Amino acid sequence: MGPMRVAVVGATGAVGREILKVLEARRFPLSELRLYASPRSAGVKLPFMGEEIPVEALPEGPLPVDLVLASAGGSLSKAYAPRWVEGGALVIDNSSAFRYEPEVPLVVPEVNREAIFRHKGLIANPNCTTAILAMALWPLHKAFHAQRVVVATYQAASGAGARAMEELLTETHRFLHGEAPRAEAFAHPLPFNVIPHIDAFQENGYTREEMKVVWETHKIFGDSSIRISATAVRVPTLRAHAEAVSVEFAHPVTPEAAREVLRGAPGVEVVDEPRNKRYPMPLTASGKWDVEVGRIRKSLAFENGLDFFVVGDQLLKGAALNAVQIAEEWLKGP
Repeated sequence: MGPMRVAVVGATGAVGREILKVLEARRFPLSELRLYASPRSAGVKLPFMGEEIPVEALPEGPLPVDLVLASAGGSLSKAYAPRWVEGGALVIDNSSAFRYEPEVPLVVPEVNREAIFRHKGLIANPNCTTAILAMALWPLHKAFHAQRVVVATYQAASGAGARAMEELLTETHRFLHGEAPRAEAFAHPLPFNVIPHIDAFQENGYTREEMKVVWETHKIFGDSSIRISATAVRVPTLRAHAEAVSVEFAHPVTPEAAREVLRGAPGVEVVDEPRNKRYPMPLTASGKWDVEVGRIRKSLAFENGLDFFVVGDQLLKGAALNAVQIAEEWLKGP
């Protein structure tokens, strides 16, 4: 396929802006770029390849493009994506609206690229926490077969959007000036706090965010026999999610063997020199396309077990970058 007409829906949001940067940095082959957002953002201009592109209000019907990269929330995607598909566009959707539909591929290209080509006009981008976990877990699963996975997350404000990042900054400022911080984007004030509550609580006591890690990992890996449990925690960092992961494998595994596997895995950077104070951190992983993996050690709790720490930029591999990579692979063909 030649250069494509591309639309970014939700262009003024945190992920939308990152999508533009990723399209530009990776020189995605496009002949035309249309930016859409809510009517109140119409007329805003966003930079792309040295030009300023005006944002349009999203029309009701199909869009005059070949590819839609949507990051405007679940309810909007549910209402509009079918119309975009009917109009002939491939839609790569960043919301949770279609992830659990059996006929919609849920894709991390490094894991299940082949699923891209089963699409019926719609491909779902996974939850950011799942995507970052999958990058480190999949190569290890292929090599040693994961049976049980326990994850605790340290999720940045960016996961709740641009407004949430702004809230962390303004409320930290208030706190430092002796005022009580307030909470709008979060259930409680985030400065100098951690909140073990992301998304809605479910019947089983887990939050929806925690269950997304379970449901989506099973779907992306094509293996629902892996037993997964997660605790998702919001921490006062701006971007890049961190995850402490404990895995029990079917086959014997050593930290050395795991490092070897991860060094050969695309999209993964092994940062594992504790003596030199080198390990994955939001500070170093922010703005990076690869996820960082380190603190790889033998588990004291599991037979054939490993513990490790993985950090990835929530706005990049967790969202914008993954969506653009799906589009790139689709262009290459099966």
